[in-house]
Amino acid sequence: MALMNLFGGKDRSAQPADFSDVLRGYSIEVMPRTAEKVEDFRQILPPGTLVYIAHIDGTPIDDMVATAARLRNEGFPVMPHFPARIIRDAATLETWIRRYRDEAGVENALLLAGGVKEPQGDFHSSMQLMETGLFDKHGFRRLHVAGHPEGNRDIDPDGGTAEVEAALKWKQAFSERTDAEMAIVTQFLFEAEPAIAWAKALREAGITLPVHLGIAGPAKLQTMIKFAIACGVGPSLGVLQKRAKDVTKLLLPYTPEEFLHGIAAHQRQDPASPIAKIHVFPLGGIKTAAEWMAEHGAEEAAARAG
Repeated sequence: MALMNLFGGKDRSAQPADFSDVLRGYSIEVMPRTAEKVEDFRQILPPGTLVYIAHIDGTPIDDMVATAARLRNEGFPVMPHFPARIIRDAATLETWIRRYRDEAGVENALLLAGGVKEPQGDFHSSMQLMETGLFDKHGFRRLHVAGHPEGNRDIDPDGGTAEVEAALKWKQAFSERTDAEMAIVTQFLFEAEPAIAWAKALREAGITLPVHLGIAGPAKLQTMIKFAIACGVGPSLGVLQKRAKDVTKLLLPYTPEEFLHGIAAHQRQDPASPIAKIHVFPLGGIKTAAEWMAEHGAEEAAARAG
């Protein structure tokens, strides 16, 4: 990745400027089975960290709600996934919403199509979930939606971006005609330049929703490549594949410094960038990711912001 232009060509002993401000207010993702391995999230996450709860096909809603309640009791706002393609019908959707609200005090949701190829019920897209009006009916005001800086072949099978862009324009219009607090949360990727170009294209298309950019937390290189392929990461996967060919780096864990330096430089050059926050996929473990974020100044950045 060529970052020289991003850093303005200045040397500074060949070290780019600090990226800790980019980490301020980061969010992180867990699943019920991974959350069970954490004794107390208060010991590893900054106060107030937004925790997303991924709903993988086959996970009982009881486990999802229990995880949300546990995190809320430990003082963290939570945002459970609502994958459209695994929700049978509107009655099921309303039951889930009611349970999250009544049993866990949840008022946030990430709406997405979901990772399964074929719908298991009446819904196939996040837009259909939004059109039910059930989130507004039950007081869910913060609705985030998925973004795909490198495209999504489930939505655009030809490898283009037309359908993805049309969907985001619809969601932008939804945010303008409702009082929902919305943002775009992206799939993780490994190069800053595609993310920056995508964010600029959104702005040019009139999509002004804040972008919470997905990054992969530290993990073994082999683990990272496995998850990246499974999640459909696009061209930036080449960064990992190139590294895997370097015997001197093969056994070293992947960490996202280079990516974050690029985003930090972009934000300094373009303060109006829609890239607002970082969302962490802890592929090497929640504790490992949280410790890495703390070591690189996430908590100090939060303190500076008051």
